[in-house]
Amino acid sequence: MRYLAPMLGNLSPIRLGARRTLRFYPLRLLFSPPRDTIPAMRRRFFVDRFESSSANLHGDAAEHLGRVLRAEPGQLYELSDGHRVWLARIERVAISKRGDNRIVFALVEPIPAREPALKIELLLSLIKFDRFEWCIEKATELGASKIIPLAAARSDKPLVAAAPKRLARWEKIVLESAQQSRRLRPPAMSIPMVLEKAFIESSASIKILLSEKSDVPSLRTVLKESGSLGSRSFISDKTAAHQEGALAPEEKASRSVALVIGPEGGWTDGEIASARAAGFIEVSLGENILRTETAVLASMAILGFALDG
Repeated sequence: MRYLAPMLGNLSPIRLGARRTLRFYPLRLLFSPPRDTIPAMRRRFFVDRFESSSANLHGDAAEHLGRVLRAEPGQLYELSDGHRVWLARIERVAISKRGDNRIVFALVEPIPAREPALKIELLLSLIKFDRFEWCIEKATELGASKIIPLAAARSDKPLVAAAPKRLARWEKIVLESAQQSRRLRPPAMSIPMVLEKAFIESSASIKILLSEKSDVPSLRTVLKESGSLGSRSFISDKTAAHQEGALAPEEKASRSVALVIGPEGGWTDGEIASARAAGFIEVSLGENILRTETAVLASMAILGFALDG
């Protein structure tokens, strides 16, 4: 109610007679604080680098900011080069029909920013491209540090053949999603890889493969039994044999997770054997069979909530 006085005092009463006066107050004024009490959430854009006191935004991002958002000199935005974030003020807007778009910023002050201590590497089997692109957009919002498209045995062969041509589009999707979710940097978008090679090259200390089997432990059970990032139940027998006890705090801070999500047809026995050989543990998200999009959202959210910081 402390907001009412300054707002209601400016309303003119409606006089019904000599002794009666009726005031009408819009509900939005009664139940909403004034605009200047709500801090605005500034948009964030990625730039290649910061100069000593300035930065330049080029390409599609500059065109979007200049044409769609109608940027003007004096407006404030946040800029990130993948390592630092600055509050910046627009100095000059140059939008050309030839496509040579550029917006010049003056750096105002640094903004504290950090990436999550937990690094999630998403190995996602190829599915129909519209659904795959939705998945990588949401995975970016949920903190994926790297996304690797997988060519699994049961992935559609035309999708596998066309996937390399989509890489530039996918990089643009994750960049825009990272800007929208105000991340320090977008996730690395890998070229499509065959499954066995991706398994072998994964250097994550925690390796999880989602499975539709009913006889594998649930992700909830594995997380609960592990108790901490240093638990041996997450780690392959080969890796665990060289470890003793829990990890030091500074070692835990740099831990990473490789999360593998399969195609709609499921995994073959050979793929599961390859995963186990590379140190992956099969887990389930419950009794229900989930679509790939649901599995991505659920597993990423669970891992981020349970393991980050």
